[in-house]
Amino acid sequence: MKITGLEVVPFETVVDRISFGQLMTDYRVVQTVTKVLTDDGIEGYYFGGHFHGDQDGLLPGDQAIIQQFLGPLLAGQDPLDRAEIWRQLWAAKLPENVCSVIDLALWDLAGRAAGLPVRKLLGGARDRVKAYASSFNNLGSPDEYAAHALECKRHGYAAYKIHPYHYWNPATGQFAFPRPSYVDWDIRVCREVRAAVGDEMVLMFDPWGTYHTHEDALRVGRELERLGFYWYEHPMPEYRVEAYRRLGDELDIPICSPEIAEGGIYTRADWILRRASDISRIDVLRGGITGVMKLAGMCEAVGMRCELHMSGFGNLQVLGATSEDVCEYYERGLLGPGVRYDAAPPHLTAPCDPLTPDGFVEIPSAPGLGYEIRWDYIQEHRLPDAGVEPVPPLHPR
Repeated sequence: MKITGLEVVPFETVVDRISFGQLMTDYRVVQTVTKVLTDDGIEGYYFGGHFHGDQDGLLPGDQAIIQQFLGPLLAGQDPLDRAEIWRQLWAAKLPENVCSVIDLALWDLAGRAAGLPVRKLLGGARDRVKAYASSFNNLGSPDEYAAHALECKRHGYAAYKIHPYHYWNPATGQFAFPRPSYVDWDIRVCREVRAAVGDEMVLMFDPWGTYHTHEDALRVGRELERLGFYWYEHPMPEYRVEAYRRLGDELDIPICSPEIAEGGIYTRADWILRRASDISRIDVLRGGITGVMKLAGMCEAVGMRCELHMSGFGNLQVLGATSEDVCEYYERGLLGPGVRYDAAPPHLTAPCDPLTPDGFVEIPSAPGLGYEIRWDYIQEHRLPDAGVEPVPPLHPR
């Protein structure tokens, strides 16, 4: 079996989101499905590649790189040689989301060819995983955060993560620039949520790197410790590695980072060696399944956890191939009042992560990543192909 080409199909779909405190239902987005084509007729697919989970498609420039540069480069190669293709893509200094999308589609192809879910190809460890409810930011007042956390608890979740205020003034309910965070209000949210859900619910906190002083990050961390939070995620900009090491030395609550730092497993290996965080963090758009499995093994070897960032089919298959001691939770969301997360997206017949009554997500068992695709919807909502010349990728970044 040989690769004959790569194709990216853009199409329009709808999602529900909360942006700066406003619920937006049926919000139009451009989604993409990337295809790996072979001479045997077996194909591999990946939906998404730009932003959160599987929910946002590749930008036009990335689409062009895949179709106009990588398609000819990979033509003739064995699609099952994923390790070598992964090495080639990273050596070419391509955008890491582009490298990741190709790797994900190759894993989907391998699973379809074998008639097995990807987690089984990876070795297999579990068929379901604990989930936590992950909130949108800027949900409203501290009371509204507390009400949402309590609603999630009643829905079956045993854990909840707060994304607090981000360029949004909770006192006025309006967009605020350039101030990224409101520490006093963030602390109020944490207190109100803990009071509402009780001591037995696991709570996490992720301010999206908005604390620009050590004092703010330390102050919030101390309060999280007092309230019994489970981890403290991405409190400061992640280019301040030494600042993270110092913060971790002063706090007992585990620091979970880097969340979005570029560099995939290589950046995260440096964080581990420098003891800059207690829990590492990555997702399949920071290195594909191949890269994430490398980091999970690295973390297991040094005795630390590797928690996965974001939702989606790829992350779930990795979780199905790792133990709870290494990758404990699945991030389900983003969630908020009125957001219809449980419904399948229009281009699929089933969602990837329905929640069980006891707060778990069962890992998809269909071959490959687990997609059940509505090709008729994709064809009906197809958009014109990206007419963008790719930036030559073979240059230092």
